[in-house]
Amino acid sequence: MKVLVTGGCGFIGSHLCRMLLARGDFEVTNLDALTYAADPLALAEFHSDSRYRFVKGDICEWETVIEAMQGCEVVFHLAAESFVDRSLHRAAEFVRTNVDGTALLLEAARQLGVRRFVHVGTDEVYGSQDDPGEKATETSSLEPSSPYSASKAAGDLLALAAHRSYGQDVVVTRCSNNYGPRQFPEKLIPLTIVNLFDGVEVPIYGDGRQVRDWLFVEDHCTALLTALEKGKAGEVYNIAAEQDPEWTNLDVVKALVRMTGANANLVRFVEDRPGHDRRYAMSSSKIRELGWSPSLSLEEGLERTVSWYKANEDWWRPRLPKERSVPQHKWAGVHK
Repeated sequence: MKVLVTGGCGFIGSHLCRMLLARGDFEVTNLDALTYAADPLALAEFHSDSRYRFVKGDICEWETVIEAMQGCEVVFHLAAESFVDRSLHRAAEFVRTNVDGTALLLEAARQLGVRRFVHVGTDEVYGSQDDPGEKATETSSLEPSSPYSASKAAGDLLALAAHRSYGQDVVVTRCSNNYGPRQFPEKLIPLTIVNLFDGVEVPIYGDGRQVRDWLFVEDHCTALLTALEKGKAGEVYNIAAEQDPEWTNLDVVKALVRMTGANANLVRFVEDRPGHDRRYAMSSSKIRELGWSPSLSLEEGLERTVSWYKANEDWWRPRLPKERSVPQHKWAGVHK
């Protein structure tokens, strides 16, 4: 099966490409613009593999997309601007990639007769689930709080509209916060790990009591394969680990302090950012009915992630910003 993965040099995309190629029954074209968070060498071991093709290009460029998508039966659309803090400063960039780019890909897929289009979204489109025990389902209202989540919600709706208007075979997935090896060190978990390694202060927004559902990246990828093979056209599938009990951001940071053996005094609370959702929580019962479930607990996944960053300093150190002190001004962009 010939597959196009957009954003295949990104964190989730590179893990998905690797998983597809490891199975042996997929040919993968990776379309990636190689923006700041992409890793050009993420799939270096496959550069000489006849089953793998890399195309450098923007998903908003029609000719590039058509060339990359030619002959593909399936599209996994992961390319996105995804860092919430950046969206607060540069919303237009998020609209261009996450909305315009999605619309262009869907049109190209229709013209080229792509069999299935898997659109990868986020739990943030549901907004904050503030009532204890409340979990968003696939039919919950969309209440995005940031330009990032609003742009992703728009992409979801375009994908679903393509199914309703044109009969296009589209499946939409919405995942909770991913973590794991090779994640760009701007998000909470990798930033905390590398700062603790180096004895640099770790910033936490507000009181650190925000609740997130943390999903190991490889578990997310197996869910995407489930959606491809068993999902129903026109449907949405939530993908979540559903930790019980739930973990706050502060819980995660404390666990990483313990796992790295670092000084707990490095943790520092900074002023909260605007519109910061308090709690994300989704029910993933719909995709679990298709046979998927996560393989790792959060404790196991964090241990594996810490071990990877410890063994791969040559990967993450060149990606660190020149200035690593905790910002003194409002919501300066420290993590998701």
